[in-house]
Amino acid sequence: MSKFYPLAVLALAGMTLPLRAEPNVIVSLASVGDRIRAQNPDLAAARLRIQEAVGRMNQSGRLANPELATSLEHNPRFREGRFEVGLSQRFPVTGRLQLEKNVSLTELKASGAEVREVERQLTGQAREAVVKILANRQRRALLREQSGVSGEFAKFLSEIAAKGEGSPLDAGQAKLEAASLTLEMRQLDAGEAAIVGELKPLLGMRSGEVLSVGGTLPEATLSGTAADPSRRPDFQAAKLAALAAKQGVALEQARRFDDVEGGLFAAAERTEDAPNGYDNEAIVGLRFKIPLPLRNKNEGAIQEAEARQQRKEMEAVALSRNIHLEADAARNEMQEWAKMIAEINDTLLPLADEQSAFAETTYRNGQGEIQSVLRSREKRLQLAAARLDALREFHLARVRHETALGKP
Repeated sequence: MSKFYPLAVLALAGMTLPLRAEPNVIVSLASVGDRIRAQNPDLAAARLRIQEAVGRMNQSGRLANPELATSLEHNPRFREGRFEVGLSQRFPVTGRLQLEKNVSLTELKASGAEVREVERQLTGQAREAVVKILANRQRRALLREQSGVSGEFAKFLSEIAAKGEGSPLDAGQAKLEAASLTLEMRQLDAGEAAIVGELKPLLGMRSGEVLSVGGTLPEATLSGTAADPSRRPDFQAAKLAALAAKQGVALEQARRFDDVEGGLFAAAERTEDAPNGYDNEAIVGLRFKIPLPLRNKNEGAIQEAEARQQRKEMEAVALSRNIHLEADAARNEMQEWAKMIAEINDTLLPLADEQSAFAETTYRNGQGEIQSVLRSREKRLQLAAARLDALREFHLARVRHETALGKP
């Protein structure tokens, strides 16, 4: 057989095996916010609210269009008649136009805050998904390590059983434990696929693109930042909405007086002055219309605007209180999970490692039972899994805390 034959077989196998797709998008816990701001379609659509507000602001505070009026009249014999043309313009007697401009400018600022609020919520959701993926990955690594140890132990039991020095039943139980760990890893793979499916739309990915999440979950450390509602875009939007409502009250009060109308007109008139003939006259004059606020003083709209102002102010106060409570709840949760992690790391895991090693050594020396070894390993795995779960919940609470603080 030629020495090149094995190389040819390997080359042909490499050509026929499916290649693993390279990731199109790579994100981490620190960079996921940048990806949201750059590619999320919902955020891109929300930014159009600003353009809508700009259009409303450009339209507000303008005078009504001037009006051109004409009239023509004559007698049945068309010997006498009158033709008139006039130009009129309506003017507000209050500062209504400037008030409209102020309201639209405040609403423009509120639109910007609303867009930042959409960004805050989307970024928080994406960061929580990244935390779950990283925790899932570390849990899978733990199971892979435990599966390797269980496999080695099952191999040892199979060897001594083949020599007649051990029980085949013990070897079978060890193999079953290793197989169950492999099944649990496959379940984690399915769970991660579901989380990735939720994360991809948030990142603005297209169908067929591959996502890779980099990094690991850091150790649990508490931050000392206090809640400041003024940093939250939703609170900023609420305060701006209250300001717009206050400006709306002044606007409705200004609308109690309708616009006055002034104009300039010119007329030509032909009349019969019997028996002297016909006279032609030209007239130029001014015309004014002043509405009288006798029946409609806009009381209902003013009452509505005042109630809206009170409601917006109360909503802003309630939101401020909720922000403090949300941040405090997330921080308290972080403290509890951090305590649990410290207890598992400092006390429980070392004790479980010691007990597992002792049980295995005792069994290898023929002084113990396989059930003790399996139980000690199961307990050690449970503690390690509990530590990872606590670390995952800690970082989920940290994401909620940072989101509550309005961190970018």
